[in-house]
Amino acid sequence: MRYAIILAYNGRKYEGWQTQPGKPTVQSALEEALTILCRTQIEVVGCGRTDSGVHAKVYTAHFDWNQQIPSDFVYHLNAILPPDIAIALVKLMSDDFHARYHALSRTYEYYIHGFKSPFIDQYSYRIKQFEKLDLVKLQSAADILRDYDSFFPFCISNSGVKNYNVKLDLAQWEKIEEGRLKFTIRANRFLRGMVRLVTGMCINVSLDQLTLEQVRSAMDQQIFLPKSLSLPAHGLYLTQIEYKQNQ
Repeated sequence: MRYAIILAYNGRKYEGWQTQPGKPTVQSALEEALTILCRTQIEVVGCGRTDSGVHAKVYTAHFDWNQQIPSDFVYHLNAILPPDIAIALVKLMSDDFHARYHALSRTYEYYIHGFKSPFIDQYSYRIKQFEKLDLVKLQSAADILRDYDSFFPFCISNSGVKNYNVKLDLAQWEKIEEGRLKFTIRANRFLRGMVRLVTGMCINVSLDQLTLEQVRSAMDQQIFLPKSLSLPAHGLYLTQIEYKQNQ
């Protein structure tokens, strides 16, 4: 039987989602906990990769097990897992459900702020030039992206990616409180490092380190930007995975 598992995690101590030999990852921690609880080797398939240090408010994965899930399964699974990984739901799915391939879209949020805070500095990027950021300029830079479906300029080099096509349908900046901004971006898929590079591009445009014409030229020619900025991972969150209503 195939089960979907909905979880959240703080990515600070992990080298991303995907299992890597000798490194702590969310996938390996979850598989170890499920193997203990189910008393058989369990492999988990995630909805996609998140890079080292990136968080997930909502993440979907699936696994197979030949038994019914007991009512206290989530409680016991959370008791085994470390405190920075939390399971919200485990539910029975159709046998052909696939957490990655059946996902219609993924939404990320990036948080930045302009003041020192012991409460958010580790979970939001503090930028020294925050007062110079202009919300109109930030949004103008983000709006350019809606005109394109290939995003080579926003994929890290040597990533091994051959297909740069992305169907992006949301790229929005907003002020969430005084001294804090949030960037939300949604697409069917994301290239490796794409969200942090896109967010950095918007900031560079707002700070007059890049022009809108330079961004358009790079996108038209599918070449790297003359000045790239990849923001730190700790301000980035995966926040939503969309599936068809019947899944």
